[in-house]
Amino acid sequence: MIKAVLFDIDGTLLVTGGAGAVAWQRAFLELWDVEADIEEHTHAGMTDPEIAEIVFREVVGREGSGPERAEAIAGYLSHLQQAVEESEGYRVMPGIGELLPRLVDEGVLLGVVTGNIEAAAHIKLARGDLNRFFAFGGYGSDSRDRTELTKKALERGEQVSGRPLDRDQTIAVGDTPRDVKAGHGAGIHVVGVATGSYGAEELEEAGADWAIETVKDGFPV
Repeated sequence: MIKAVLFDIDGTLLVTGGAGAVAWQRAFLELWDVEADIEEHTHAGMTDPEIAEIVFREVVGREGSGPERAEAIAGYLSHLQQAVEESEGYRVMPGIGELLPRLVDEGVLLGVVTGNIEAAAHIKLARGDLNRFFAFGGYGSDSRDRTELTKKALERGEQVSGRPLDRDQTIAVGDTPRDVKAGHGAGIHVVGVATGSYGAEELEEAGADWAIETVKDGFPV
C-alpha cells in the first residue's frame, strides 16, 4: 500500500504555458541587457540553479559568479508571478484535479519534488489552487541535484508525519527521465507520466516502474 507520493510540478502537475521562460527572459534582459531564450539552452527536468548557470555560460558568454547567479534567480522570481498570471497556456494536467483530493481523503501523504526553487514552486502551484494539497517538498533551492533534493523531500515528509517513510510505500511521479533517475537514486519507485516532453515508452526505457499517459490511466494508488 502506498503511504506517500511525491509529485514533480512542471509537466506533471501543471504547465505554465511558458511563464517560466518569460520570467527568465525578462530577468536577464533587465539585469544584463541580453535576450535569453532558455528553451534553446536547457532541457526539461533541470533545476533553477542549473538554468541560471547555463544561461550565463551560453547567453551572457561567461561563467556567472555566485552573487550574479543569485541576482538572476531573484530577478526571475520578481517577474514570475506576473508571467504566470498572464499566461494563456497555464493549465493543470488531466486527472490531477480529481486525483489529489482522492489521495488526501485516503490518508496518503503528499509532497512535491521539483527543480523549481521553493518560492517559484508555490507561485506556479497557486494559480491552480494546488498548494493546499502539499505538506512538504524538496526544491531546487535545496540542491541543484535532483536526487539530493528528492532525499530532502523524504526527510521533510518524515518530519511532517512524525515517522519514517517506508521507501517501498513511497513513490515519485514525474514526466522526465531525470525524475525517474532521481526517484530511484533516493530509493523509491517512480511513476512516469507522459504529459510533458517524453512519451510513455521513453519513460519506460528510462526505468520508470510504471509508465502511463496521464494519471487517469493506471495510476498505482
